[in-house]
Amino acid sequence: MSQFKKRELSVFLVIVFILSTNVLLMKASPCDNSENSIQIQILYDNTVYADGTKSDWGFSCLITGLEKTILFDTGTQRNILWHNIRVLDVDLDKVDMIVLSHLHRDHTGGLVSVLEKVKKVPVYMPSSFPDSFVESIEENGSTAVKVTESMEICRHVFLTGEMGTSIKEQALIIKTDQGGVLVTGCAHPGIVGIVERAKKVIDGKVYFALGGFHLMSHSENQVHKIIERFRELGVTQCGATHCTGDKAIGLFKEAYGKDYVAMGAGRIITIK
Repeated sequence: MSQFKKRELSVFLVIVFILSTNVLLMKASPCDNSENSIQIQILYDNTVYADGTKSDWGFSCLITGLEKTILFDTGTQRNILWHNIRVLDVDLDKVDMIVLSHLHRDHTGGLVSVLEKVKKVPVYMPSSFPDSFVESIEENGSTAVKVTESMEICRHVFLTGEMGTSIKEQALIIKTDQGGVLVTGCAHPGIVGIVERAKKVIDGKVYFALGGFHLMSHSENQVHKIIERFRELGVTQCGATHCTGDKAIGLFKEAYGKDYVAMGAGRIITIK
């Protein structure tokens, strides 16, 4: 082979190496900023997932990648909520709306501190919330929106509407090409009933359910029946946390295996 052809071959191999390296780097990128990527980040939870965060009885998560950025519930203690926000480097200035699942303090405790930072956003709550709660929102420059029936709050995002009797609650549903993603606060009205309502709201299956399922007082047999009903309804992925209870969480983990999604403060769940 001539000296010229050797040099030509060497240049060609270098170019191939550079191009293949770039392709590998693109595939290995840990961040997917495409428009089709939705992220649910747990800000407040009973357990810790990310180093440096703190756990406490309560729940809150931030949903991004949709038409609007949504804060779902606000945890219990403002100091723990803001500690986790700082550790996770979360920018709440981008929040467009807030959804509250129900009136209990472990889901509303951090709200006023959030409204002091995030101005003039709608706060969606079950219609049974008292007028005093509405006034506290309006005093901070935001708008209280009472929800009775199911409704779409932005493109592809729905609320179940107020459910339950003694403890009234709502849940949030994200409609994707794979089906619905259901986010619950405590599921006081019953997690199976909420999944069934969510299916009707989006006219399709709920393939992923996450949040508090309120099963602490349920027997092992009762939890197994709920898991069986989940399967019948088409729930193929699950992330149970908060008030679900350790025993019930263990049963969901065992039943769902690789399709169980571990939760905890700092966890980021990416939905394509």
